[in-house]
Amino acid sequence: MAPIPWGKFPTVAEHQQAHRWLQFMANIGRATNTIDAYGRAVEDHLLFCMAEDVDPLLARPDTVAAWIGSMLDRPLEPVSKGVHRAEAGLANSTIQQRLVAVRSFYEYLVEDGLREQNPVRRGQASRSGRRARQGLVRRIDQAPWIPNKEAWQRILAASAEEPLRNRLMITLAYDGALRREELVRLDVEDFEPAHRLIHLRAETTKSQRSREVAFGGTSSRLFVAYLNERRAMFGRIHGPLFRSASNRNYGAPLGPSSWSKAVERIARKSESARLSTHTLRHLRLTDLARADWTIDQIAQYAGHRDLATTMRYIHLSGRELAARFHRANTTIHADRERLLASLLEER
Repeated sequence: MAPIPWGKFPTVAEHQQAHRWLQFMANIGRATNTIDAYGRAVEDHLLFCMAEDVDPLLARPDTVAAWIGSMLDRPLEPVSKGVHRAEAGLANSTIQQRLVAVRSFYEYLVEDGLREQNPVRRGQASRSGRRARQGLVRRIDQAPWIPNKEAWQRILAASAEEPLRNRLMITLAYDGALRREELVRLDVEDFEPAHRLIHLRAETTKSQRSREVAFGGTSSRLFVAYLNERRAMFGRIHGPLFRSASNRNYGAPLGPSSWSKAVERIARKSESARLSTHTLRHLRLTDLARADWTIDQIAQYAGHRDLATTMRYIHLSGRELAARFHRANTTIHADRERLLASLLEER
């Protein structure tokens, strides 16, 4: 059976049906991050049911609605020591993610004959002229933050003060539009320096599909320099490229949380509070759109299965959109004027 870190979800581990469901999801090949997110979501739901003295096997839609209400109103943990968020409640995307997981859990109970209906209503798109059916929580699609030129310069200035390893990770994350987990799980053997290519293995990607991305001249030079530093520090070792230099786990593969902390440090130094590990991916895909790549090419580079996902990643500025509009309008106007000129001819 696929291993699950049950210590993260003690309530799920002790609940017979929830335990079986999460193990089932792991056994059919759900990604590690998906299992982690699903486990945390159902853990939260089961704790709420326990507090309300409700058996999940008997939970009704009003219990689910009350759980959603608790997520919308609950106080948030501080961002850092002594610093609290102004708003309360979990983010819309987090609630949506948790609803998907809990819906899957209840669907499993229905299929197992332990429930007659799923209490988590699913939204439906409009079909054949029928009105769309809204899910339990309205989805709010907010455009991810893309740094402007000034913010990007501040981010790079702060990154320049980072160790060589982190500087390389910044450039590779941007060049390859890499997700956090894809970046930290890179192996030395994944690189093809002669052609400046990275071969992303299927097991390291969110979509479980391999793909290739490129990296530029700066990344190439940093890559060579880091390999020399890495060899001096840890010797000639293969496997994961990025290694920890801390005394606590010296030489161990770098984990996702360590990279997140490095980016948070850069965000503070650059006064870019909205900078995250995913920002570099958003920026790269947007820059590809600015370079007139087609949506299909961008989707392939990003490793997206759905073009709608790619569209959410691309955010051109108002000036860029206006410039494109005027160029298109000029072309259309010239064509219209040419056709109108036929009226000058007497027949």
